[in-house]
Amino acid sequence: MAHRISLPRICIALGFPDAETLLAQARKEYDAGERFFEFRLDYLPTPEQGIAAIRKFLSRHADCTILATCRRHQNHGRYNGSVEEQVRILEAAIEAGARAVDIEIESAENCAERLQSLRSNAYVLLSYHNYGGTPPLDPLMRRMSRIPADGYKVVTTARKPSDNSRVLSLARSYPRSPMVLLAMGEMGFPTRVLSTALGGMYTYAAPTAAEGTASGQVSARQLRHLYRVEKFTRDAHIFGVIADPVRHSISPAVHNRAFQARRADAVYLPFLVKPVQLKDFLILAEKLPLSGFSVTLPHKQKILRYLDLIDPLARRIGAVNTVWRKAGKWRGTNTDVEGITVPLQKRVRIPKASVLLVGNGGAARGAAFALTAAGAKLSITGRNMDRVRALAKACDSEPLSREQAEARMFDVLIHATPLGMFPRVDQCFFDRRIPANLVFDMVYNPLETLLARRAKAQGAEVIPGLEMFLEQAVRQFEVWTGESAPRAVMEKAAIEALTPVAAAGA
Repeated sequence: MAHRISLPRICIALGFPDAETLLAQARKEYDAGERFFEFRLDYLPTPEQGIAAIRKFLSRHADCTILATCRRHQNHGRYNGSVEEQVRILEAAIEAGARAVDIEIESAENCAERLQSLRSNAYVLLSYHNYGGTPPLDPLMRRMSRIPADGYKVVTTARKPSDNSRVLSLARSYPRSPMVLLAMGEMGFPTRVLSTALGGMYTYAAPTAAEGTASGQVSARQLRHLYRVEKFTRDAHIFGVIADPVRHSISPAVHNRAFQARRADAVYLPFLVKPVQLKDFLILAEKLPLSGFSVTLPHKQKILRYLDLIDPLARRIGAVNTVWRKAGKWRGTNTDVEGITVPLQKRVRIPKASVLLVGNGGAARGAAFALTAAGAKLSITGRNMDRVRALAKACDSEPLSREQAEARMFDVLIHATPLGMFPRVDQCFFDRRIPANLVFDMVYNPLETLLARRAKAQGAEVIPGLEMFLEQAVRQFEVWTGESAPRAVMEKAAIEALTPVAAAGA
């Protein structure tokens, strides 16, 4: 039986169609400080090329751990040989210096005796992959545990948020079994960050300059420096943002940097939550458990029905962007209000100012109620006039069609729709003149929108959306932690996340 080996927390998954590229990428990751690599032998024209690559790489980098995998085509790999041939390749990989091998449960069930022979010379990881969803896991674990192995890997596909907690909970349910636990896909991304803190042996990362071998993999640089997977503990406070889409949110970059600046044992994650999955997300939030989360498109209004306590202003607005747990209850507030009023107060006297608000969603509602409460003379326009009229009636303001709005001139224009947001950066609500002297665009990605450029071209002053984002994020941090927010650190992180050059290197 193989000796227990200590594995680093991050394994770089390397799957390439030729051995030269495989070695080149492994060397790049080695130079970046990585020491644990999965060589996917089944990606190569012949696995034997991978055997030679293992030997060559370890001859110069003996301080590394190589995990050899040769997954069969029947199990979503690329190797078309028999199980007997697969085992022979893994034996050769061990002879070449691989300290660990990964073999699928489907193959292992057909070569149990050979598997124990492998264990005498290397760490054997028994793996299960499901690319369709997350099945009942207890029957799966009973099936896998019938075959002795040094570790067990369960990788499913997350189809709903609670699949994440189901997969991660296996470490708690089977504490004596060393496990690798992950859910694939964007919805399963939280498992890639949380698994090692919650009992998993390690997580997988994509190489920095190439794609990974599974959906949802990100680079080790992101896992180490943005999410700090090696720093936070099992007792860490977990926060996040729920959205659809969520991939391009800069909130993880900003809040994780803030936690780091305050030396907090905390992590902030992106949670992809479809409109029909809010209830299921709350199951995940209870199970992990989450300490709090940001709420953005399209959930700011619907989240109210799942909260225990909502502050009065957020209740009047009918939208929440900040949720936290206290005394076992979910509480909600709306920090978008500060995100609107604080930047505006620096430039204009809000009482009596004429303001045109574009939009009728959650962010627009927060702006509408904040401005009317501050005494502004508010008019509202948007693409859906029925919703515009409903919002105008709710906050005692004036509804206008786009044509009516363009024919007027206002002290302030506040844009609160997704138009112009990445990736649809060529969109703008106004086709011609921008009807205001001061334009506040809530869109912050990109840093400068088409609306902002057009406003500047006609001589208007512009408040970029980043100011609103930072103000509401600062308030969120303070609600969650009770500490003052590191504003300068958060602003620097936001700008870096929104700068293409910085994003390309992240």
